[in-house]
Amino acid sequence: MNKTRQVAKYVILDFLAAAIAWAAFFVYRKKVIEPQFFGGWKVPFEFTTQFYLGLIIIPSFWILTYYITGFYKNIYRRSRLLELGQTFSTSLAGVVAIFFAFLLDDWIGSYKNYYQLFFTLLTLHFVITYSFRLILTTRTIHKIHKRKIGFNTLIIGSNEKAFKMYNEMSNQHRPAGNKFVGFIGLDNNDDAILSSHLTKLGGIKDIALVLEQQEIEEVILALETKEHEKLSEILTIIENRQVTIWGIPDLYDLLSGMTKTNTIFGSPLIKISNGLMPGWQENTKRLLDVLFSLFAILLFLPVFIVLAIIIKTTSKGPFFYKQERIGRFGKPFNIYKLRSMVSGAENGTPALSSEEDTRITRIGKFLRKTHLDEIPQFYNVITGSMSLVGPRPEREYYIKQIVKRAPHYTHLHKLRPGITSWGQVKYGYASNVDEMLERLTYDMMYLKNISLYIDFKILIYTVMVSVKGNGK
Repeated sequence: MNKTRQVAKYVILDFLAAAIAWAAFFVYRKKVIEPQFFGGWKVPFEFTTQFYLGLIIIPSFWILTYYITGFYKNIYRRSRLLELGQTFSTSLAGVVAIFFAFLLDDWIGSYKNYYQLFFTLLTLHFVITYSFRLILTTRTIHKIHKRKIGFNTLIIGSNEKAFKMYNEMSNQHRPAGNKFVGFIGLDNNDDAILSSHLTKLGGIKDIALVLEQQEIEEVILALETKEHEKLSEILTIIENRQVTIWGIPDLYDLLSGMTKTNTIFGSPLIKISNGLMPGWQENTKRLLDVLFSLFAILLFLPVFIVLAIIIKTTSKGPFFYKQERIGRFGKPFNIYKLRSMVSGAENGTPALSSEEDTRITRIGKFLRKTHLDEIPQFYNVITGSMSLVGPRPEREYYIKQIVKRAPHYTHLHKLRPGITSWGQVKYGYASNVDEMLERLTYDMMYLKNISLYIDFKILIYTVMVSVKGNGK
C-alpha cells in the first residue's frame, strides 16, 4: 500500500479533470457567449497563448484549493457520498473565485450570460472531477473489501469486548481493511480469550516499540468501562504518533450522544481524533510556512553572509552548526543554527547555556538577543522538519529528564517544532531542566489553543523581541 502513489493518482486525475473542464468551457465561451455580444456574428476561434496558459494556471489553482481543504489527507478511508458533497462545495467556492477573477470582463450580450457562464463552468468542473474521483474511489473501496488493501491494526485490550470486536470485524461481509497484527494485553485481562487468534505483542510499556516495529497504521482501544483509568496513560503514548485511533463505545457513550459513525456494515467504532487544527488551517499553516521561509531566506541572505563572515573571522570553527533534536512524532532530525558559542563547547556532553556562559562568543550574545542565530532554520521549515511557530525542539537527553517529571511533555510531539514559540516569546532560552519545565506551561497552552490567529500573534511578538534585542 503506497499512500504517496494513491495521492498522486488523485492529483493527476484532478488536474486532468480541471484542464478538460476549462478547455470545454473555453470553447463554450467562444462558440455560444461571445457571438451574442457581436449580434450573432461568428467570432474567429483559435487556441491562443492565453488558452494554453489557462490550462496550467486554472488546474494548478484547483489542486492548491483541494490541498488547503484537506482532500488529499486520509486518502484510503473515503466515503463516496461524503466525497460527493465535498467535491460540490469545493467546486462551488472555486468557481465563484474564478468567476470574479477572470470572467466579469467577458464579452456578453446581456446579464443572463453571466448566469450561463457561471453554471456552465460549475457543471462541467463538478461532473468531470467527481466522475474521475468516483471511479478511483470505487476501485479503491473494492480492493479494500477484497482484502487487497489493508491497514496494519493493533488491538489494545484482551477482554471479551476485544474478542467480540475482533471476531465481528474478521467476519464482516464488507471488510473495513483492518489487518490485525496482534494485541496488547492489559493487567487483570484474560489473555487466553484473544491469544488463540492473535499474537500477544506485550503490555502497555511495550506499545511505543510495537507501533514502530509492526508499522501500525490503526489502533483500536478495546477497554472495559472499569479500565477507563488506563486510557490517559495509553493515549499519552499513542496520540503523538501518526496512527488512526478507534475506540469501542460503551453504553454511556451511546446514551450521551458521543458516538458518531458513518459506517453501516462495519463495527460501531468511535474515531478518536488526534488532529489539533481543522484540515484547512493545518494545510494553510504549512503553505504559509514554506512561502514565508522562502521569502525570509532571500530577505536575510545578505545578513546571513555578513554574520557568517563575522563569526568565521572572530572565532575558530565553522560559522554554523547542526545538532540532533526530536521532532514531530518523536522522529529525530538535524537542526541548523549560526554558531553562537566557541567551537566544541560541549565536548560530547550535553550542556545548556546561560546568560553569563563564558562559552558564548561576543557576536553570539548579539545573535541570541536578536534570535538571528535561528536564520538557517528556515531551511528546516522548507524541508518539513520544522514550522515557523511550534514548541521548541529539545534533545533526547533532556526529553528523558523532562518526561520523568512531566509525562505529558510527549503531547508536544503531535506538532512540528518551531523556530519560535509561545514559550520562546514569553520565557526565552532555558538554561536547565527546571526552566524547561517552566517554559513547558506556555507550550502546552499553545497546544490547547493552536490556531492561525495565535501563530500570527506569536510571529508579531517574535519580530518585536528581535528588533528590540531583548530576547533571553
